[in-house]
Amino acid sequence: MSHHEVHLDLRRRERLGFDEAIFCAGKSLDHLKAILDSAAEEEATMLLTRLEPMQFESLPQEHRARIDYDPVSRTAYFGELVPPRAPAAVAVVTAGTSDVGVSREAVRTLRYYGEECLEICDVGVAGLWRLLERVDELREMPIVVAVAGMDAALPSVVGGLVPGVVIAVPTSMGYGVAQGGETALRAALLSCAPGVVVVNIDNGYGAACAALRMLRARR
Repeated sequence: MSHHEVHLDLRRRERLGFDEAIFCAGKSLDHLKAILDSAAEEEATMLLTRLEPMQFESLPQEHRARIDYDPVSRTAYFGELVPPRAPAAVAVVTAGTSDVGVSREAVRTLRYYGEECLEICDVGVAGLWRLLERVDELREMPIVVAVAGMDAALPSVVGGLVPGVVIAVPTSMGYGVAQGGETALRAALLSCAPGVVVVNIDNGYGAACAALRMLRARR
């Protein structure tokens, strides 16, 4: 595939405040090379999501040298980013370590756009004391992204403890009736905590973009 066949949306940030993110799942190596060739030609920075380690390792060295890759979240930064803004205005809270890939996708997306995060992992409600130890910090945050699989109880508990916006991210983690995250999604949608908003299953990227829209609206 020639890079002339790739049509990057290089003016998306002017319209929406977001660059075009490249969803890498299902893309061939030739397709990814053509995208990165075009980005390099335009001297564009780029966020890649769902980039598998084997895909990254197969990229040409000249592209890998320009990429900051995180295999846990399967995200990559192509090009140089601005330093993150401090102090953090968003917390990303994760129920269990199995959910970290999704939560880290949210964190990395926020950092791509220059937003520092308070990242708190492994504070699911099965050990509620872990969350309560950090609740004072969370109450200071305008936005809290709560990432949870299984019964997805964490967003409801957080929504009942903090005054900021709570964005629930259900994950596909869980046994049997978890049904690939559908049970967690329904639980989040049925939250008894008022005002909890919900994104799609495993969509850390989408949660981060929602948080960015909210931050920009209040600044």
